[in-house]
Amino acid sequence: MKITVNNTDFVEEKACGKLYIAGEYAILTPGLTAIVKNVNIYMNAQIRFSEKYKIYSDMYNYSVSLEHDENYSLIQETVNVVNKYLHIKSIDTKPFELNITGKMEKEGKKYGIGSSGSVVILTIKAMVRLHKYCISKDTIFKLAAYVLLKRGDNGSMGDLACIAYEELVAYISFDREKIKEKIENETFEKVINSDWGYKIEVLKCKHDYEFLVGWTGKPAISKDMINNVKKSINKDFLEKSDENVKNIIKGIKSGNKELIKEAVIKSGDLLKNLDSSIYSNELTELVNAAKELDMCAKSSGAGGGDCGIAISFNKNDTKTVIEKWEKKGIVLLYRGRL
Repeated sequence: MKITVNNTDFVEEKACGKLYIAGEYAILTPGLTAIVKNVNIYMNAQIRFSEKYKIYSDMYNYSVSLEHDENYSLIQETVNVVNKYLHIKSIDTKPFELNITGKMEKEGKKYGIGSSGSVVILTIKAMVRLHKYCISKDTIFKLAAYVLLKRGDNGSMGDLACIAYEELVAYISFDREKIKEKIENETFEKVINSDWGYKIEVLKCKHDYEFLVGWTGKPAISKDMINNVKKSINKDFLEKSDENVKNIIKGIKSGNKELIKEAVIKSGDLLKNLDSSIYSNELTELVNAAKELDMCAKSSGAGGGDCGIAISFNKNDTKTVIEKWEKKGIVLLYRGRL
């Protein structure tokens, strides 16, 4: 398919953020499950064909081409991977101008809702839309995971699953070392077309429950601390995490709020017992504010800062917890439906 270069209006795309409801840390083990919720705070892209590549993000005060730049290396890597994919699909790619806005941060502090995953998926979506090529959400996930694996990322890729689907998902992780080995030894086309062994299931909640995100304003723990937390993971933790996750999924599908509530609270306690660094003082206050109310709350993701989540089953209690958070300096970052 031949693409004509023109300087017409920009094509627009967007990508959401995400937060874990349950299954953090356990999801790093292949075959285990996490529940990840889309957070509809967006990064936005404008893209159009151009005579040469020009990439700009409002994270920085300058634009680049495809010549390596450390700040833009993640986006540049994504552009190269998507170009390779489009070539396989017989798409004649052309240079473009790409503008990305939406930092997912405030006053230089990241919200912790998935900015790196969001920017990769945003770039993929923008490029395929510009080239008028239809692509499945599953392929978006695979291309994004390929980019991160190629760069040595050791994450579970659960964030990408949620952002690619823009839905509440149950994500079963794949063997990342196995796929990294494939990337090193097999062709790009063969790797992308192979079965990686993951599963992404979109979850629909039977009843109308509220999903709240509280932001502590403090950054998450460092990679070194995350590695220390990983050392505490054992068989008992993995088994209990999987049981809690499965109960939450059952509760969501059946609309059983007591099952959801109990399993979410247990998931939070499990993380707290795994390593004390996961729960900062602010996250502890966020969770404690939900006690005695018709809701459940816990930290989300790596912990140590950033965000906590709450699921509310009563609108009056939603109002109460938001007021409690405000008094503690916790910002209501997002309010939506489970």
